[in-house]
Amino acid sequence: MTRHARNCTAGAVYTYHEKKKDAAASGYGTQNERLGKDSVKSFDCCSLTLQPCRNPVISKDGYLFDKEAILEYIISKKTEYTRQMKKYEKQLKKDESEKAELAAAEKEANLIKFMNREKNISSKNKESEAGPSSSVSNLSNNKTKQLPSFWVPSQLPEAKFSKMDKPDPTVYCPISGKPLKMKDLIDVKWTLVNDPDDKKSLIAKENRYMCPVTHDILSNAVPCVVIRTTGDVVTLECVDKIIKKDWIHPLTGDKLKEKDIIPMQRGGTGYALTNQNLEGKNERPVLQA
Repeated sequence: MTRHARNCTAGAVYTYHEKKKDAAASGYGTQNERLGKDSVKSFDCCSLTLQPCRNPVISKDGYLFDKEAILEYIISKKTEYTRQMKKYEKQLKKDESEKAELAAAEKEANLIKFMNREKNISSKNKESEAGPSSSVSNLSNNKTKQLPSFWVPSQLPEAKFSKMDKPDPTVYCPISGKPLKMKDLIDVKWTLVNDPDDKKSLIAKENRYMCPVTHDILSNAVPCVVIRTTGDVVTLECVDKIIKKDWIHPLTGDKLKEKDIIPMQRGGTGYALTNQNLEGKNERPVLQA
């Protein structure tokens, strides 16, 4: 295809490329973009703060958190539950008081109805003795004045308060959405890379941690697992080739079970095989006719 054909703008068809280019330049519509590895957290970063963990802990589902951040999250959720529970108890007391008021009002209405019936009986007896009454007033014969209400503020939508349900005391994981308890969090033990020639700080180093058994450098591209009993981080290759042979901890010699191996959720590598979702959306105003 010649350059003249690429730059030709006399076509009668509005191509997909032109439409996408104009939509990006106009600032309207939803913009989709595939995320790269630089847009996703590293394997040793907290899932909440997205920063390297100082006191790393891991959940049963393999999500890494900083202990301070996850503690603050759990306390905030418990505080929110306490606040919601107070509002719920206040609503229950209000409902009970309204029921008591309705019962008292119904009892009083029945009493008034009974008294009116007795008065009507006595008035009818008197009318039968004195002759028929010719009054057509709404207030005659001890009738209550009944007028239709055209404006009832209590029936307006703004006056109706939605009933809140009983709050759930369970704290859920902010990433997986499953129940999370502080006692289920496991302290993670990293093995530092001892490189005497590298004088950089720990955060500035590219190769910070390694497997204590195979001495492989840990990164987002290396699948890792956490041993629940000790918190050591080893590679998945070490588990498959060494630990699964006799299910013995390679560092302490303790007996292990399959539930003691927690697969660690990795960060972004840019490949769809590693990450479940690599698409980012930016929702912008929609241009409507």
